[in-house]
Amino acid sequence: MAPAADREGYWGTPTSTLEWCEENYAVSYYIAEFWNTVSNLIFILPPIYGAIQTYKDGLEKRYLAAYLCLTAVGLGSWCFHMTLKYEMQLLDELPMIYSCCVFVYCLYECFKYKNTVNYALLFLLITYSVVVSIVYLDLKEPVFHQIMYGTLVSIIVLRSVYIVLWVYPWLRGLGYTSLTVFLMGFFLWNVDNIFCDKLRALREKLPPVVGAVTQFHAWWHILTGLGSYLHILLSLYTRTLFLKHRPKVK
Repeated sequence: MAPAADREGYWGTPTSTLEWCEENYAVSYYIAEFWNTVSNLIFILPPIYGAIQTYKDGLEKRYLAAYLCLTAVGLGSWCFHMTLKYEMQLLDELPMIYSCCVFVYCLYECFKYKNTVNYALLFLLITYSVVVSIVYLDLKEPVFHQIMYGTLVSIIVLRSVYIVLWVYPWLRGLGYTSLTVFLMGFFLWNVDNIFCDKLRALREKLPPVVGAVTQFHAWWHILTGLGSYLHILLSLYTRTLFLKHRPKVK
């Protein structure tokens, strides 16, 4: 049952297995969760710029894929929060898995010569993506998705920490900033889930613009979007440093 503060809107009754703390259709008749929707611009605009620059600079296609996957997450999340439809929820959640698999590949291939392909790792990541997709479509259990996503994020974090501690310590600032920003987003995501009733009650007493600041799921988008973008830069810089200082293969 939808909370009393929620309203009817253009997209009708939600069919998603998740609803967040933002009041439905409180800002716009056409957008179910307005702030959770527009905050996805951080996932869309900067990665598009990054993809364009990657293409112009002739960098490896894996980084173009990383930026485009991040954009896909933003577009899917936009559609999900705008409509709260189950089909759109899948467009949000499944690309999160796929994009993390691309990030893992980029990080674990940073120290290989150019134009090499790790087919074993590709097969493993593709298999992981397919299995998670099939199981999730059958179970429709958000906790399963969160665990599978969290597993990939943990692998990314461990690899990033290894790089900035023992390989390229001068990248620590970028690496730690990326991790800190992402963890701040995760913290606010939990606050939004745990204290939703109190946050909604608080927003009823605040002016709308001030109340928007308490939309912590939107902050999760902003912070994790920024953290993910910085992570791609970390991976790209690591790769660039390796190729610059390693001797060429004859």
